[in-house]
Amino acid sequence: MVKASIITFTAIVLLSCQPASAEQGESSAQTVTGSPVVEQVAVQDTAGMTIATRFAPPPGFRRMPLPTNSFGMFLRELPLKPNGSKVFHYDGQPKYRQDVHSAVIDMDVGTRDLQQCADAVIRLRAEYFWLEGAYDEINFQFTNGFPAAYRRWRNGERIQVAGNNVTWIPRAQQDTSYQQFRSYLNMVFAYAGTLSLANEQNVRPLAEIKIGDVFVQGGSPGHAVIVVDLVRSESSDEVLVLLAQSYMPAQDIHVLKNPRRADNWYVITKSTEVIRTPEWTFSAADLKHF
Repeated sequence: MVKASIITFTAIVLLSCQPASAEQGESSAQTVTGSPVVEQVAVQDTAGMTIATRFAPPPGFRRMPLPTNSFGMFLRELPLKPNGSKVFHYDGQPKYRQDVHSAVIDMDVGTRDLQQCADAVIRLRAEYFWLEGAYDEINFQFTNGFPAAYRRWRNGERIQVAGNNVTWIPRAQQDTSYQQFRSYLNMVFAYAGTLSLANEQNVRPLAEIKIGDVFVQGGSPGHAVIVVDLVRSESSDEVLVLLAQSYMPAQDIHVLKNPRRADNWYVITKSTEVIRTPEWTFSAADLKHF
């Protein structure tokens, strides 16, 4: 049993991806202005239906080989919706801003306002382990520190939240279905957020950035984006990354545009101090990994 103030940590979760002014909604998010786009040859293949086939490495860069069953390869091979697709909220309404994404990942967002920024990172990580059959690896923390291990849910236990108490209780038969896996994730989404995600990850030096790493600021407001691909320069230590996010309210996971580059890759060097995305600004110290 874990003692927690459920009212308090639930409020934090619900605000985890929220801009500074809730009244203004999405349009009040941190935006990038006053920075001209660098003119480049676009290398985005509009016919490509995965991240790897849609986004070619720019000239002078190349993808490094990855094990076929790795999390990095899973992210590279994420399916995409057709080029030009809009980002939609969980309720079917289009996202207020359609100018922040370069591609939309072909994965459902659910029908409730749950799969926001940190939850999108959790969803991708969990889907990878589910695909690999590594069910014991699916284990995430609630904002109050409660360990929500999927193996217990899979074996028929359910999480009960009553006042300040969070407990596992036996309630059902073992159920290995994907439907119950998604029900488990909805419970995690409801009580996890950027604070818990930041707390259960380890700091990664920016010079060692890898696919699957996460830029995360825990708090309210807070935000998280995940590195879904990476290419390396053939002549220097420079790397380029593609970043993906969900946002608030819950919406399709999407690959972010880079307002400073026509090819939408983000430059990472030893001297990088800030990473400015269309809706948030991160520092180099915000990079973490599972």
